[in-house]
Amino acid sequence: MKVVRAFVGFFTSKSINEVAERIKKEVDLKIMGKWVEPQNVHMTLQFLGDITEAQAIEVIKNLQEISKKNIPFRIKYKGLGVFPDVKRPRVLWIGVSEGANKLTNLAKEVARLNAKKGIIPKNSKNFVPHVTICRIKSYDRKTLNELLRKYRTVEFGEDEVNKIALISSTLTSVGPIYTVVEEFYLGG
Repeated sequence: MKVVRAFVGFFTSKSINEVAERIKKEVDLKIMGKWVEPQNVHMTLQFLGDITEAQAIEVIKNLQEISKKNIPFRIKYKGLGVFPDVKRPRVLWIGVSEGANKLTNLAKEVARLNAKKGIIPKNSKNFVPHVTICRIKSYDRKTLNELLRKYRTVEFGEDEVNKIALISSTLTSVGPIYTVVEEFYLGG
């Protein structure tokens, strides 16, 4: 049986992808890591890890059900942050202000329905609405702190969340390749 590495989520708008590129250029050589390619910037609602074809079919059924029960909504991107914390930053992300509760509820619904089908990722964490823009390898602490302070309250734009998708992730030496397996429009 074929296994695929996958997540449930959606790709962000071009404007947010451009914000990520702008931030990368601003801190070039002071924050080193794997920056997310503009075409790959996305919101993960649930990382599934390796799933079988049978599990993928169940996830697709769940997304179809969820899409019928939810209508499109807007989110606003605001501020930068890091995971797990500023003392040990590993991930640099763009946060969500308006619409964060709706995103959280959507992510909880995805996780709940998948769990009912026995699809429970190994590293399940509480959902925090964010868009990863860099996996940090090394950094200049002063630069990082200034960046976080500078952008703490900055609004970066907005998106309409109008679809959710099962997306496969193929890891390669040059970075992941994301492929939409199946997507559903909200309210459809």
